[in-house]
Amino acid sequence: MARHFSGDTLVIASHNPGKVTEIADLLGGRVRQFPSARDFGLSDPEETGDSFAANAELKARFVAVATGQPALADDSGLVVSALGGQPGIHSARWAEQPDGSRDFGRAMERLQAEMEGHSPGRPTDRAAYFACALALGWPDGHCETVEGRVRGRLVWPRRGDRGFGYDPMFEPIGHDITFGEMAPADKHRISHRADAFRQLLARCFDE
Repeated sequence: MARHFSGDTLVIASHNPGKVTEIADLLGGRVRQFPSARDFGLSDPEETGDSFAANAELKARFVAVATGQPALADDSGLVVSALGGQPGIHSARWAEQPDGSRDFGRAMERLQAEMEGHSPGRPTDRAAYFACALALGWPDGHCETVEGRVRGRLVWPRRGDRGFGYDPMFEPIGHDITFGEMAPADKHRISHRADAFRQLLARCFDE
């Protein structure tokens, strides 16, 4: 039986302000406070898992134990058919720069170049999906984990300056605009993170 969350504080195991805001929006008033790992001065643990779920659980347990509060972590990324599933769990690493910052503009350029290199002179399979694993962890080590997905296709040149990460080059199925062009409320309704949250809310928050 799933464990129900009943507190008023949930630590978001992320240093990404955009992600923290998006998660707070998706929880829809069910939790009162959303401090982040950065607020506690915590560094990110090394992500040594071999799947989105494993990495989300690793981060959730680390932050929950360090803070003594329940923690919510996500591990998300872009899975590209033409690249055999890359960048996948390494999606954020593709954006890492020598100074420790992340440049997703360069990551998207690399992604496009890799795709072109895999099918020179032929149409490229541009099918892709975003995946998001959410892990809700407690200080005793217990975790509840779900995974959501949204399927789509990659476009180039990239379009839009909303969202974050690879959003400007991902066009979800059934839409003719990218996540980077989409209003946040519209993205929240259909995104991989929204799919995962629907599952998590049903399992751990709703009566």
